[in-house]
Amino acid sequence: MNGLRVAALMAATITTGLMAGVYWAYGTAFMPGLAKVDDKTFVGAFQAADRAIVNPVFLGIGFVGTLLLTGLAGLLSLKEKALPWIAVAFVLYLITMIVTVAVNVPLNDALKAAGDPNTIDVAAARAAFDAARWTTFNTIRTVLDLLAFGLLGWALYLTGKSAAQP
Repeated sequence: MNGLRVAALMAATITTGLMAGVYWAYGTAFMPGLAKVDDKTFVGAFQAADRAIVNPVFLGIGFVGTLLLTGLAGLLSLKEKALPWIAVAFVLYLITMIVTVAVNVPLNDALKAAGDPNTIDVAAARAAFDAARWTTFNTIRTVLDLLAFGLLGWALYLTGKSAAQP
């Protein structure tokens, strides 16, 4: 049981870090880069990136898998000192999912639904997308996910510390 608990906690920590990295990359590279391009390039590139990220690996292992692994790590740690840290990390990551589904995904979907950048008013589609709102909420989920990652790292430390004690 101890091995499974540690493995679940490690997997939760790794996937939480990966998700924080995705949000971080969008916030520090992808969106700032798109901010410097013309409307047609912005719409086309964002639509292409959003279509690419909606895949079984990202959704299953990353987006949803992170929550499931963190929940499993918590369930396997019910009598452990690490549980409060895992529980808070679970809640923080859950909030990132809620923000994503409530704010970022609807903006993404609306931009995809606007149509082919070769045949639509790309300036109107870009303005309706509201990159500032998208970026603000991406920053929120980045910070929350980084906090969750740190808490899971602390939980790993506590788990290792308790295993080392006689």
